[in-house]
Amino acid sequence: MAKLTKNKKAVMGMFDKDNAYALPEAVKIVKQITKTKFDSSFDMDIRLGVDPRKANQMVRGTVTLPHGTGKTIRVLVLCTPDKEDEAKAAGADYVGLDDYIQKIKEGWTDIDVVITMPSVMPKVGALGKILGPRGLMPNPKTGTVTMDVGKAVIEVKAGKIDFKVDKYGIVHTSVAKVSFDDQKIIENAKEILQTIIKLKPTAAKGTYIKSIFMSSTMSPGVRVEQKSI
Repeated sequence: MAKLTKNKKAVMGMFDKDNAYALPEAVKIVKQITKTKFDSSFDMDIRLGVDPRKANQMVRGTVTLPHGTGKTIRVLVLCTPDKEDEAKAAGADYVGLDDYIQKIKEGWTDIDVVITMPSVMPKVGALGKILGPRGLMPNPKTGTVTMDVGKAVIEVKAGKIDFKVDKYGIVHTSVAKVSFDDQKIIENAKEILQTIIKLKPTAAKGTYIKSIFMSSTMSPGVRVEQKSI
């Protein structure tokens, strides 16, 4: 069994890991136990009562956080020349097609989101083995395959994120930065949870949201009392 360090003991003494806390209190605790020297991500883990192996119980969607994520999102738009000015005006960091496809094939993935158009998906599809494992593959369901590339870029830059339940039935997502005001973190968290609730599969039986934990980069998880949300 790993030995607890002095700092870890101090952190664990700040809250009861077996207790569930109201959302505002959980936010305060996570801030108190965050000891990183950088502005950590504020994360949520939501365990759902679904079986992700069954297609009719898959939970996947997008949500635009009212206060953004606090992260600088690097956006690549793979589009035809007639859409390049639209993408650039919307704030895309990289815009092009064949030259960026070649860069990705050579190993370049210094981006957070890839947006493209239906007409060029045959070319982009060839990058599946590279982009897929990194969660960068464009998908119509998340709004990253669209003719309205400008709108898609603006939404992503404003805080639109996509999420997907993993094979264990858990949705992992960042909701803010630790430096955010408590109220902004709470409002972002509620927006994500409300979206997940709306996406409840009709085939899912029993308790839908089984547990909610909040944490920051490298901090322990704090259980959130579900009735407080």
